[in-house]
Amino acid sequence: MRVLVTGGAGFIGSHVVDALVHRGDTVIILDDLSSGSLENLAHAKGADGKGVTLVHRSITQLLDDVFEKAKPEAVVHLAAQIDVRKSIENPKHDADVNIIGALNLLATCHRHGVKRIVFSSTGGALYGETDVLPTPEDYPITPENPYGIAKRSVEFYLEFYRAVHGLEPTVLRFANVYGPRQALKGEAGVVALFTKALLRGEQPTVFGDGKQTRDYVYVDDVVDAVLAVLDKHVLGAYNVGTGVETSVNELYRALAKLLDNPWAAKHGPAIPGELQRSALDASAFTKATGWKPQVELDHGLAKTVAWFKERGANKH
Repeated sequence: MRVLVTGGAGFIGSHVVDALVHRGDTVIILDDLSSGSLENLAHAKGADGKGVTLVHRSITQLLDDVFEKAKPEAVVHLAAQIDVRKSIENPKHDADVNIIGALNLLATCHRHGVKRIVFSSTGGALYGETDVLPTPEDYPITPENPYGIAKRSVEFYLEFYRAVHGLEPTVLRFANVYGPRQALKGEAGVVALFTKALLRGEQPTVFGDGKQTRDYVYVDDVVDAVLAVLDKHVLGAYNVGTGVETSVNELYRALAKLLDNPWAAKHGPAIPGELQRSALDASAFTKATGWKPQVELDHGLAKTVAWFKERGANKH
């Protein structure tokens, strides 16, 4: 299959690229490298050793020439402005990338007859505070920040393109993804932030009382979810998470134990409007594809810490 991956040089995107190349797909990466890195693509080698095709461009720019040359059969759309706090500070920029950029991509797909698209949406930022945990897909959607609003808007546009133009979209509402190559950005970036701080001999800051919870899903499980969608041609919107709540305090203690660090975290002021609890019910996706998360949090954190250690994160 010929697959175009937007944001393919980023954290999740580069892992998706690795998996696609490993199984023999032809991969075209579209990335402006604003947050992605060429270093993330170091292992993306095809069977011929030539690697993948990288097009250095934003999703907000004209893309027709890329599609004409690449002739993708499917698009995995991962490129985004990913920082919730930045979306609050600058909603227009968030919308320019996450809404207008996505519309540009969808229009290009339509013009070039590309039907299959997998869109990375969000779980916690979409549902907001809920009284049902883990939260299923049919729970009322009430995004509480511009990032969540933008992701929900694109979901609506995908439905429009499905109904009017025959697009075949799959929406994956990710929980908090973590793992190797994670940047120090976004809410899920707390794993990377804590790990790098502890490796540097610094004392990380936990905002608020640390009792706020998130559903942490390892990046390899997310990659498996994307591949399952491409293979099984599943359409619709699905949660992708573990269904398990982990508090920030629990996360910190687990990382400190892995790094033999006796320090307790220091606490800073709570972040106004921060989501207090989040976990996703992914049973519908399991029923549709057979997918289940395979990596327990302790194992995933150990693999993530090992990766940061190998990179000498304590020296930077």
